[in-house]
Amino acid sequence: MPHAVTTHPERRSRSADPARPGRRPWPRWARWSVALGATLMVLSGVALGGAQYLLHTATSKVTQQNLLGAAAAPQQQHRTITGAKNILLVGVDTRAHQDPGQLIRSDSIILVHIPADHSQAYLVSLPRDSLVSIPAYRNGATSYPGGQNKINAAFAFGSRGLTGAPALSHGFELLALTVRDLTGITPDAGAIIDFQGFKKIVQVLGQVCMYVDETTTSIHVGRDDSTGKPAAPYKINPDGTVNHRIPGVTPNVYTKGNHCLDPAQALDFVRQRDLLADHDYDYGRQRHQQQFLKAVLHQVMTGGLNSPTKLPGLLSAVGRTMTVDDGGIPLEDWAFALRGIDSDAITTIKTNDGTFNSRSVPGVGSAEILSPTSLELLRAVRTDTVGSFVQAHPSWVAASAPSVPAH
Repeated sequence: MPHAVTTHPERRSRSADPARPGRRPWPRWARWSVALGATLMVLSGVALGGAQYLLHTATSKVTQQNLLGAAAAPQQQHRTITGAKNILLVGVDTRAHQDPGQLIRSDSIILVHIPADHSQAYLVSLPRDSLVSIPAYRNGATSYPGGQNKINAAFAFGSRGLTGAPALSHGFELLALTVRDLTGITPDAGAIIDFQGFKKIVQVLGQVCMYVDETTTSIHVGRDDSTGKPAAPYKINPDGTVNHRIPGVTPNVYTKGNHCLDPAQALDFVRQRDLLADHDYDYGRQRHQQQFLKAVLHQVMTGGLNSPTKLPGLLSAVGRTMTVDDGGIPLEDWAFALRGIDSDAITTIKTNDGTFNSRSVPGVGSAEILSPTSLELLRAVRTDTVGSFVQAHPSWVAASAPSVPAH
């Protein structure tokens, strides 16, 4: 039998932990400041009186770097947080790129749209195999002449020949320029989320509880049938695709249903795209990563912020997980402006209605073609009319997975 992670009977979720006797509950804006940490709405706050100090402490933990470069909005003398905002989030897996000569490709690309009233957030994922035009670019070490390719190649071409912080900044800049040319959207801020770093956040929390909406088999983690020790269950090609099953190793299987995942399991689960029960590959992985981010955010707000023993480690882990370009608007302003948004006010939207629209492209391989309606969705992001788009296309909203209380 496959090695399945422990499942737990579904229980009614709690919107928040009860306040301890004699302690004042955390204000909602303080809880949501950590949201910038799960989706660039992070940070933290505390009970009244120490809020400003801890907010400053939280923002100081976040690594800040010029990521947008030439893709940034023209600098104004006084940039403000008012109005609709668009944040470009890029997920990377640093463990997969330990070789300095290996290209860094973005695992997930998400546009976070905040309407002008700052009442909610929309997450729009761009499939990493989307066929796009990538502009010509030079990073100082090498150059890219421009051309058609998959969108996640933009990060690779921008960072080629570089390591460390320069690789991240140049990779992000070329990706942001590609997104700007595709959508007409000039990001107001940007962030790189390191999914390896999320393992540290889960370590502080102890576990993350979420609903797995389709049985998922790991191609990375399993157990040797004879020794019971961890072992790789599949041989993986250099491009990340599956070559063959390794005899004598049983892969981890995350069955459909409620799970409380330990740090290693959580990181393994959000990486999977090849052996999903519904055969939805990248669309499934995008959905699972979004669900994971929301589950972490929910657990941080309902547990982590209320724990004086967890809070310092949580802030440190969040800071190490993210690299942020605040777009010239202080992180404290971002946190305060987004204080009214909670995890229930985050809507995830599927490009191409979550269905494949592939085409074989010479020199590129099989690529996803964004449908006319997907381009309409991106125009709605640019013009702050996503609410109207959602009303007209309700099936494009990803169904929310049942929330699972931590225990």
